[in-house]
Amino acid sequence: MTLFKQIAFAAGLTIVSFLDIASSYAHDTRIGNLVIDHAWSRQSPMAADVAAGFMTITNTGREDDKLVKATSEITGTVQLQDMQMDGDVMKMVELTEGIVIPAGQTVELKPRALHVMFMEVKSPPREGDVFKGTLTFEKAGTAEIEYEVEAPGAGMN
Repeated sequence: MTLFKQIAFAAGLTIVSFLDIASSYAHDTRIGNLVIDHAWSRQSPMAADVAAGFMTITNTGREDDKLVKATSEITGTVQLQDMQMDGDVMKMVELTEGIVIPAGQTVELKPRALHVMFMEVKSPPREGDVFKGTLTFEKAGTAEIEYEVEAPGAGMN
């Protein structure tokens, strides 16, 4: 019976550790029909006074929604941006009309594409930091989120 208890105890610890690992990776926020998953940023170069925010946003509803505004505790100046080619040069372009999140689809904000841009940051985010922000949607309203700061080259593969 003792061996059985030891095995059951070990199995229980294993299951709990897997649940703990899974919950540490679960990083989503729900508002209305939207699911905002894994908001993250990456460590900025030493002299940079900008940073970017990335995530996926899934619209589970039957109507399009639109991300119209973002804020952050690391700066008062935040823009919604996209990267576009201008000849041979890739440039950031502010999306003043927002980012459409089509019904039943997922939009990924990622490096070299759609993203949230934090300008004139108070101090550059460092790997391992977490900072707060908000995302405001046309229909769903405003969601509070946390950005986890990853390594400088994260998301570049």
